[in-house]
Amino acid sequence: MSDTTGSSETGKSAVLLLAHGTPDMLGEMAEYLSKVTGGRAMPQEVVEELQHRYAQIGLQEAPGLEPPPLTKWTMTQAHMLEHVLGAGKVYVGMRNWHPYIADTVAEMRRDSVTRIKAVCLAPQNSRTSVGLYRKAVLAAATGIEVEFVAGWAESPLLAEAFAEKLWPVWAEACAESGQRVPVLFTAHSVPCRTIMTGEASVAGARPGTPAQDSPDPYPVEAKRTAQMVADRMAAVGFHEKDWYFAFQSQGISGGPWIGPTVEDTLKAIKAEGHVGVVMQPVGFLCDHVEILYDIDIAFRQTASELGLKLWRAESLNDSEVLVEALVDVVSGKYKATVDEVLVPA
Repeated sequence: MSDTTGSSETGKSAVLLLAHGTPDMLGEMAEYLSKVTGGRAMPQEVVEELQHRYAQIGLQEAPGLEPPPLTKWTMTQAHMLEHVLGAGKVYVGMRNWHPYIADTVAEMRRDSVTRIKAVCLAPQNSRTSVGLYRKAVLAAATGIEVEFVAGWAESPLLAEAFAEKLWPVWAEACAESGQRVPVLFTAHSVPCRTIMTGEASVAGARPGTPAQDSPDPYPVEAKRTAQMVADRMAAVGFHEKDWYFAFQSQGISGGPWIGPTVEDTLKAIKAEGHVGVVMQPVGFLCDHVEILYDIDIAFRQTASELGLKLWRAESLNDSEVLVEALVDVVSGKYKATVDEVLVPA
């Protein structure tokens, strides 16, 4: 697809950034969770637990003066990318909340966009997340050409952006503790069945779910991003033995999710004689509940109970290097995993 960020004689192109979405106030939690689960109502105790977690990171009964962190930072990233590209509006669509992907694609249609370059703000490709974003975009984009970026986990600039945030906190942790402090890289866990093949891939899934004939790339890509960040840290004395990897935020309900878990990994780090740990999620590009609650509150408490001090690298949020990475993805300078389709009218 040529001319992905401007207009030409054959039509107008625009970038669409895709993110998970998050409720604007606590009373929307049940509706929000039903979007996440594809329409299945969650037990009241699950709704209340998530309300508790979101309340701990600032969500209130009424909308606040600014959007929740995920919405705020996603919009910030879009505005920064728009400014650097200098070629028209960069749109944002959320899979599970406002602005919904379908509504944003409708807006793009009203703006005479005929070609969409869709980029998932989840760099590692997975059926669980990226596959659902793709489905939502294609369902809304009738008659529009779509170039869907399914994976950019190995972007050098993405790794550089993470390393830029990791270096100062790792140096601080080592200086404060008087010894080398290990880094624990994380990515969001997914259900085991979503990465398996054959009959195992539909075990516990809803009736009619087709079996997968190939393994999901997500676990490999998540660990590859972590490896690339660690490689960039080598210049400041970071060693291969200085880091671990775990999957965080396993689902509250329903079937086994992939590991190792953060909890088990923290126990192993303690057993090896360490006094602290630096955590850096490499599957998330900005602050939201899986960072501000799961890491900053829940995992910090777990670490404390084990006798470990926990530091966390700052999220990318408004990182200029992240925006440079997105420019490379959008322009094609970085050869991402891309699926180009023309959606029939």
